[in-house]
Amino acid sequence: MTTLVVHETGDKKNVTDMLRSAGLRPTRQRVSLAELLYSRGDRHISAELLHEEAVDADVPVSLATVYNTLHQFTEAGLLREVAIDGNKTYFDTNVSDHHHFFIEGENRVIDIPGEGVGIGSLPKAPEGMEIVRVDVVVRVREKR
Repeated sequence: MTTLVVHETGDKKNVTDMLRSAGLRPTRQRVSLAELLYSRGDRHISAELLHEEAVDADVPVSLATVYNTLHQFTEAGLLREVAIDGNKTYFDTNVSDHHHFFIEGENRVIDIPGEGVGIGSLPKAPEGMEIVRVDVVVRVREKR
């Protein structure tokens, strides 16, 4: 199976080329996990859910390997880590500039376009540091 990935620019690449372009060796497990990650378009996924998908797809991979691979993809710029709580992290296949709604009770994350959030001012970064990105997570729930 050769899954095509559509990038922000509209370019289509297969996952092997995408991994190589990001400086990652396209091992069997990385290719399999990338195919699962990117075959459904932009989405937010936890390591546990990706592991379940891998098991269902008969991809022999441990949960530890899924975590390691997701972190490698994040370091390579292929994913964006979205920390909701100290104990809940999602990985976003959309690495463009945007923010997130977290739907409480459903444990679901959805995108807010980057221009949908205005930030008035930011503090000065500590000496020798620079601000890389600002992540906004807006928690929402059903009206009561």
